[in-house]
Order: sequence, then structure tokens, then C-alpha cells
Amino acid sequence: MTAARKLLDWIIVLVMAVGFSLVFRIYVAEGRWIPSESMVPTLQVGDRLIVEKVTPRLTGIQRGDIIVFRPPASISQKDDLIKRVIGLPGDTLSIKKGIVYINGEALSEPYEAEKPFADFKPYKVPEKSYFVMGDNRNDSYDSRFWGPVPEDQIIGKALVRYFPVDSMHMFN
Repeated sequence: MTAARKLLDWIIVLVMAVGFSLVFRIYVAEGRWIPSESMVPTLQVGDRLIVEKVTPRLTGIQRGDIIVFRPPASISQKDDLIKRVIGLPGDTLSIKKGIVYINGEALSEPYEAEKPFADFKPYKVPEKSYFVMGDNRNDSYDSRFWGPVPEDQIIGKALVRYFPVDSMHMFN
């Protein structure tokens, strides 16, 4: 085998590896890190996650899922956001005296850092949209301020926290 042939073989292998990794990252899963305290106590600043992109397209988004999404056009945010899904399409959501109500029923939320201070008037989540909130309710810029997340803005949902290693955790 000539040196030119060996070089060509390595170039082909390298191009294929880069191509497969790009396809995997675009369509299957990717790594993310947590930049803010909006999801405390569930996620800490600096945590590293794998966000998977297949399940949301196949089985949909469920209440309680932690999702990554592109910010709505209505806010001047460039970086993707991560929040918990609270309201599904068609739900009516409200907050009274620190309790979140979905369709008139109190929502059990063992993951929240503290009860929200402010009430929120009843709001019906539009079709193909989701109402999201951070677990750190009083330190989260979320759907209470800028509205629901359109389905087509969702990138994926948190699958696993892999770093720090001693806090490794699978989600749903």
C-alpha cells in the first residue's frame, strides 16, 4: 500500500467520523451545560447533561419533562434555555398563594426550590405550545414572563446529568 493510499484511507475515515458525529449531534443527542440557577435544586450551575432529541418527536413532551429550547422571539435572549414543562397544550394554568393549578387541580411539585411568591392569573396554553418554569421559581425567567414555548422551538429533553460524576442522574 502506497503512502498516498494510506493518507487517502485516513482522510476517508476522518471525514466519515466527523460526518457521523455531526449527524448524531443534530438528530440524536448532544451535550449541554447549565449556566444559571433557574433550575436549582434539580440542576446546579456547571452541571453537564445529555439532551436527547428523538423521544420528543416520537412520543411527545410530558408534564415534568426538562426540556432545552430556543428562546421565543419575544425575548432578547440568544442562548438556548432549559426549563421544566408545567403546562401542556390546552391546559389552563394558574398560581394562587404559591400553588400551581393545572385545570383547577393543585400540581404536586417536589422538585421546586420554593413556592412562587406571585400569583398568576388563569392562562390557557395554546395548541402546539408548552408552559415552562424553572424549579427555582423566584429566580427564573420563564413562561410566566414571556409566554409559552412553541413546539417547533424545542430542541430536546434532558436524558442524563453526567457531571459532576457523584451527581449522575437519569431523568424520566
